[in-house]
Amino acid sequence: MTETQNAAASATAASASPPASPAGTSARSASAGRAPAGLLFGIGAYGLWGLLPLYFVLLAAAGPVEIVADRVLFALIVCLVLITATRSWRNLAAVFRSGRMFGALALAAALIGVNWLTYTYGVLTGQAIEASLGYFINPIVSVLLGVLVLKERLRPLQWAAVGVGGIAVAVLSVAHGQLPWIALVLALSFGFYGLVKNRIGGAVDAVTSLSAETAILAPVALGAVVWLAATGSLTLLTEGPTHFWLLAASGIITAVPLLFFGAAARRLPMTTVGLLQYIAPMTQFTLAVTVLGEHMPPERWVGFGIVWLALAILTVDMLLSARRRRTSARAAKALAAR
Repeated sequence: MTETQNAAASATAASASPPASPAGTSARSASAGRAPAGLLFGIGAYGLWGLLPLYFVLLAAAGPVEIVADRVLFALIVCLVLITATRSWRNLAAVFRSGRMFGALALAAALIGVNWLTYTYGVLTGQAIEASLGYFINPIVSVLLGVLVLKERLRPLQWAAVGVGGIAVAVLSVAHGQLPWIALVLALSFGFYGLVKNRIGGAVDAVTSLSAETAILAPVALGAVVWLAATGSLTLLTEGPTHFWLLAASGIITAVPLLFFGAAARRLPMTTVGLLQYIAPMTQFTLAVTVLGEHMPPERWVGFGIVWLALAILTVDMLLSARRRRTSARAAKALAAR
């Protein structure tokens, strides 16, 4: 996410100071007009991701392996349609010709495959609360990966958030009697997925990247479908037309939020996108407790409360950092104007 943060910070800094010309005024007005649309796209992306538990519960007859396999195959169909519509076949071919790029996206595909399978398993086995925890602690894991892998230096509040997050995991482990492995697998797989995509940077657009990742996963997904069919466990064609079309819709349900997210990221400062990301796990958590009826004993409330404290610390640091960047940008522009 670092490159996105840098780009968003630059965009924020560029629009923070008063315009010096009519052209600047026009650009600033255009930027302001993009913000409401960006906010709607962001809410749409994270809102749809937040509603995924309800969708997976409707597909419970299929089981996590078939759901993920069908999701990969139908998402690939949607992506190929988008690639054709945007005339991006040359970009997709370039990915497969580049050994370095293909290797990076193959790793990303493996990570997102593990993430999807783990999340679906969590929801279908009555552990949607723990699954939502994975996405609550994901920002903390991403910060920690920045230190361990990218050798970034954390600010004091970031260190505090990481420490509080560690305490939360310990409390939840004691309360649950074991490590919250679903949450940790989700947080780590998505954290490393983000890291891999960060290293790729802007070399591959979102649609091309998802197309390549689903194409890489497609042979495994197809193999799973064939195996399920051979064992009589495939439900795609045996549970009626509603079940079939719900599974087929997984391609659109996978692609649309990603496109919404890309549209939001191009229009909003990264701080705003960072705040919007909590919509998804909070929605998932609320649905798990209120609609799916999962139990929340007092000790688990304590653990989640500590996680939310860590996220509050991280959010305060993010807002303060964005404010410092804007102040520095104004000072630099004022100095350059002299």
